[in-house]
This record gives sequence, structure tokens and C-alpha cells, in this order.
Amino acid sequence: MHQDVAEHLNREETLNQVRFSGRPSLLGDRFREFSNAAPMVSFFKLFLDPVLVVVTLFALAIPFEVATDGHEIILGALAFLLSALMLDGVFLFVPGYSRPLLGLGRFAFEWLVVVTALVLLGRISGFDQYFYPPYMLTWFVVAPLVLIAAHGLFRWFVLRPDLDRATKQRVVVIGANQPGATLARNMQSHPFLNKEFVGFFDDRTEDRLILDHPEQLLGGLKDVAEYVKANHIQQIYISLPMTAQPRVMDLLDELRDSTASVYFVPDLFVFDLINARFDNIAGVPVVAICESPFVGMNGVVKRISDIVLSSLILLMIWPILLGVAIAVKLTSKGPVFFKQKRYGEDGQSVLVYKFRSMNVMENGDKVVQATRNDNRLTPIGGFIRKTSLDELPQFINVLQGRMSIVGPRPHANAHNEQYRKLISGYMMRHKVRPGITGWAQVNGYRGETDTLDKMQRRVEYDLDYLRSWSVWLDLKIIWKTATMMFRDRNAF
Repeated sequence: MHQDVAEHLNREETLNQVRFSGRPSLLGDRFREFSNAAPMVSFFKLFLDPVLVVVTLFALAIPFEVATDGHEIILGALAFLLSALMLDGVFLFVPGYSRPLLGLGRFAFEWLVVVTALVLLGRISGFDQYFYPPYMLTWFVVAPLVLIAAHGLFRWFVLRPDLDRATKQRVVVIGANQPGATLARNMQSHPFLNKEFVGFFDDRTEDRLILDHPEQLLGGLKDVAEYVKANHIQQIYISLPMTAQPRVMDLLDELRDSTASVYFVPDLFVFDLINARFDNIAGVPVVAICESPFVGMNGVVKRISDIVLSSLILLMIWPILLGVAIAVKLTSKGPVFFKQKRYGEDGQSVLVYKFRSMNVMENGDKVVQATRNDNRLTPIGGFIRKTSLDELPQFINVLQGRMSIVGPRPHANAHNEQYRKLISGYMMRHKVRPGITGWAQVNGYRGETDTLDKMQRRVEYDLDYLRSWSVWLDLKIIWKTATMMFRDRNAF
């Protein structure tokens, strides 16, 4: 099945040269652009959009003569939370503000998810009987139009190409390296930042610099102080490596004779970043280089969505669970469920449930992966594996808190111990709960991983999921999983 472990180890040095950092994300630029525009996205996503949705709800109560009592207040609170969760904000200009039609299509789907969630919650709880149907239907139609108008007005007044240059803050970057070049390009591509990038200062020769145009180089570090004072530079971003500390300290001394704001750009590109963020520990600033995306409110949102979705799914599929359990019992000897220890969150061992699809119960130090036409499969084992019916009991694991609906697929402990020695960054995928489905699985890396390259690609997708997690991405993975269940050729 696999090549000999010793042969894999001989390839380790070559494989480890393929670093995860410094590559474009497998998820594309869309998620990156959200992080680049984080302040404005946060303003729309967490405040303005949810507020406008609730304001529209209460404003429509006036013409419909609906009393804004406790029921409307509860509905408004739910609408606020769902809008903040689902509407990714500024759809007219981030991402790709030059393609508003694409943004409108995505926005329409997001609003449909909000409406569907409210309707389902109302039906299940019986809460919907307290609301006047024409009032609710009007709100479902008018609220997105209000949001579109608000975003359109913002684009008209803030993102016009004829903005007065005098209102923009003039910026220079010290260091034409990767972080400095990325910062400069982001400033130029996001006009709402209201910054005018003037150029770089760097002591290195031009052939070692990252410049889009040669004229962007304004001089060396000795020229910075004089240029800043003569050209009314308001902000200075220092993007130099830690080894340049003496030069940075000298530069700061020279800049004390100016009113420009000075910022330091840490070179985090040298690290394999997983959910990088700044934090404060007892008054000491720290930078998270490798962290779970599910900390704080993200963790609460992820857990609540897992509980709600897994509960609804179990209520819908219990007849299928019963039917498969009976079929497993009647077609082969042995228990209905196969329980296997897997690595869970933070590498802790958890017990994962599956419908038994084989005549063996491998759960030790050596586990052989299933292969096509495997003679260990039961009469219905191949079918339930191909259709993923054997994975359905894992929704119980989700309710128990051992797993998540979406996340890196758990491997047998024996495989974890093998691959952690062969693939750099392998154990990082265990910073979160394992999932029933994942980003790797919907991109073709489901089923047997008979080569080290296939497993490495699976790990790359898993780590990309951790870097780029969002509720939107989870829903996309769930949808793609549902559509490919009966046509995946990699499953057996």
C-alpha cells in the first residue's frame, strides 16, 4: 500500500523544502482581500449591516401598524446576530469591488441563508405565529434593498476616483522587501484606506528590491528624514528585518525632528502562519504565529452551528441510520458500530464512531488503509463507504463535542504517528476538532492516500482551511460534500 517508511524518510529533506508560507492560498485571493480590508469590513459586517437590518424591521412596523413588543425585539436580536454572522460586508467593493455583480450574487445567497434560518427557527419553535405574514415578507424584500443602497452610497462618496488628494495621508515605506511591497500594494488597491503611497527607501541595490516601478525607489535610509520634512509625509512604515535594529534606532532618532507617525511592520512572512493575530498577555504585547481559528467568539459560533446543524441532520436521517444498522447486522458478523481512536483537538485521543464496513476491527499500532476491491469489506461495506453512509454516526460525535461537521478528517492514530515524521506541519491540522468532511475532501483528496504526495496535498488543504476559516466556507464545504456523495470516485 505505502512505500517503506525508510524510503519516505529519505525524501523528507526534499519535501520539507516545500513550505506552506509564501504561497498563494489554495482558497484564492477572495479571503485574503477581506483581511486586507479588515477595518472597513468589520464596520459593515459587525455594525452597520446588522443595524440597518434591524432598523428596517422596526421602520416597517409603522406602516403595517405592528406593535414592537417583546416578540419583535427577540426577532430583531436574532436578525442582528444572523446578519453579523452571515453577511460578509462591503460586497460592492470587497472583494473585487470592480465586480459588483459578482458581489451582489453572493450577497443575495447570504441574505437567503439569513431568511431561511429565521423561517426554520420560527417554524420549529412555533414563534412564527406571532408575526403578520405580509409584514415579514415585505421586510425580507426591503432589508436587502436598504443594504444595497447604503453600500452604493458609500461607494459613491468614499471610493470615487476623483477624491481630493489633499485629504489623503502621504505614506512612505522603509524597506522594499516582501512585507513592504505587500503593504504598498494593499494601500494602492484599497482606496477607502485614504492613503497615498509615495515610495520606498532602501539601502540595497535595485536588483535586490521588490519594485513594481523603478521610480518607486526614493533613496536610501540617510535620505529619509530630509525627504519626510520636505514633502509633508504623514506616515512612515518601517519594514526592515530584526537584524537591522541598529539602523532602525538611528533612523528613529533622526525622525524625532518630524511630526510623521512611525509604524513598524514585522516580517511575519518568514513563518508558516496559522491564524496569526496580535494579543496582549498581562500588559505584554504578543503575536500569535500558530493558533486555532476557533478562539473567542469564533469558537462559540463554530460550536453553536455544530450543535444546531448536527441535531437537525440527526432528526432527518434517523430512518437511514436505522436502515444501515440493520443491513450491517444482517450481512456480516460483528458489531454494528466500529469505534476507533483518532487524534482530536490539540492531539487528544478521541473515540470516533462509524458503521462497520469491514470484517476486521483494526485499532492498534498498525492500521492498513482501505483500498479499491479490498477483500476485507463486508457485502455492503463498499457501498456504505462509497456513499459515506458509514460516516453518519459521527454526527453523534459532533454532539458530544469530539468532532465538528467541517474540519480536517481524522486519521487512525497509527497513521498520525507515521506521517508526523514525514510531513512538515502535519500536526498543525490537529489544532481544531476533526471533521466529518473537510476542505481537502471536497477538492479530490478523499479516500486512499497511497502516496506521500497525496497525503501532503491533503495536509496543505487542511492547513489552508485553518488559515481561511469562515462560516461561509463551512457552508460551501457542506454543500459540495452533499453534491458529491454519490459521484466521488475516490471513495471505496
